[in-house]
Amino acid sequence: MAKYERRPEVINSLTPEQYHVTQEAGTERPGTGEFLHTKEPGLYVDVVSGEPLFASAAKYESGCGWPSFVKPIEPDNIVEVRDNSLGMIRTEVRSRHGDSHLGHVFPDGPMDQGGLRYCINSASLRFIPRDEMEAEGYAALMDQVEDIR
Repeated sequence: MAKYERRPEVINSLTPEQYHVTQEAGTERPGTGEFLHTKEPGLYVDVVSGEPLFASAAKYESGCGWPSFVKPIEPDNIVEVRDNSLGMIRTEVRSRHGDSHLGHVFPDGPMDQGGLRYCINSASLRFIPRDEMEAEGYAALMDQVEDIR
């Protein structure tokens, strides 16, 4: 069994909103996400597979109504897909191993940090506080979650 993979038992245990967002490419209402205002050091992982996606150090307040990050903690765990829905061209971001819809990436982020804004649905994420990362198997990433901005 792969370390991170799409697990049917996890998919079957998702809340209706988590299922809609991750499996049906839905979007939570702006300003309602559980992690929108989370400022604590930690790691954001795919709610389906557990693969590491974003560090708290990369999170910032963009004012868009969803958690925003300047970069993924593990770029190989993010897949970008052209999205032509809603009459516009956007870039959808999905988790590689869980194949979960996460949100979209836009080129309007902080220029001094790469210029990208990963606009991510809280419903696609599970937050692991820094002091729980080692016990959950993410010790190798602990030095990347401190706020370095």
